[in-house]
Amino acid sequence: MPISLRPSMRPSAELAVVPVDTESASSTARLQRILTWVLIVGGGIGWISSFVLTVEKLRLAEDPEYVPSCSINPVLSCGSVMATPQAELFGFANSLLGVTGFAVVVTVGAARLAGAVFQRWFWLALQLGTTAGAVLVHWLIVQSLYRIDALCPYCMTVWAATIVIFWYVTLACLNHLRGTRGTRISALLVANHAVPLTIWVLAVLGLIAQRFWNYWSTLV
Repeated sequence: MPISLRPSMRPSAELAVVPVDTESASSTARLQRILTWVLIVGGGIGWISSFVLTVEKLRLAEDPEYVPSCSINPVLSCGSVMATPQAELFGFANSLLGVTGFAVVVTVGAARLAGAVFQRWFWLALQLGTTAGAVLVHWLIVQSLYRIDALCPYCMTVWAATIVIFWYVTLACLNHLRGTRGTRISALLVANHAVPLTIWVLAVLGLIAQRFWNYWSTLV
C-alpha cells in the first residue's frame, strides 16, 4: 500500500515558524529588561538633577546674587536660565515637575523589578505622561538655544533622561500592538532600539554645537 508523504511535511512547516517566534520572544524579553533599568536608572538621574535644580532655584530666590553651582561660563549658565519666564512655565519651577514625574518613573521601575505586572491602561497613562514630558523638554531645548541663549547642565541631564525614558516606554507600548503591520514595525524598532535613540541624541548635540559654535571655537 503506498505511503503518503504529505502528513510528514506539516511538522517541518510548523518548526519553520518556531525560530521566528523564539527570536521575537527573546527580543521582547530583552526590551522589557532594558525598560526596567531605564526607568530605575534614568528616572533616578532625572530625579537627582531635578532636585538639585529645585534647591538651586530656591537659593537663587533667597539671594539674587547667588551663583548656582552649574553656572560655569557664559553658555553653561543655570542662573541665566533660572531667571527666565520659561523656567516657570506653569507658575512654579519646572524642576518640580521633574521631581514628581521622575519619582513616579523610578517607582514603576522598582515595581517591575519586584515582579509587578501593570494593566494596559496604566501603560497608556505612562505613555501619555512621558510623551508630555518629551514635548516639554523639546520646547525647552528650543527656548534655551534660540531665546535664552544659555544652557543649564542639570537641565540637559533632565532632557537626556526624559528622551531615553520616553523612547523605551514608547517601544514597549508599540511592541504590544496587534496586527501584522504593527508587529513588523515594532520588531524592527526593538531589534535596532539604540540606533534611532543615538541619532536623536546626536541631533540635539549637533544643534547645541552649531548654535554656540562661536563660543566653543574659542575654547579650542
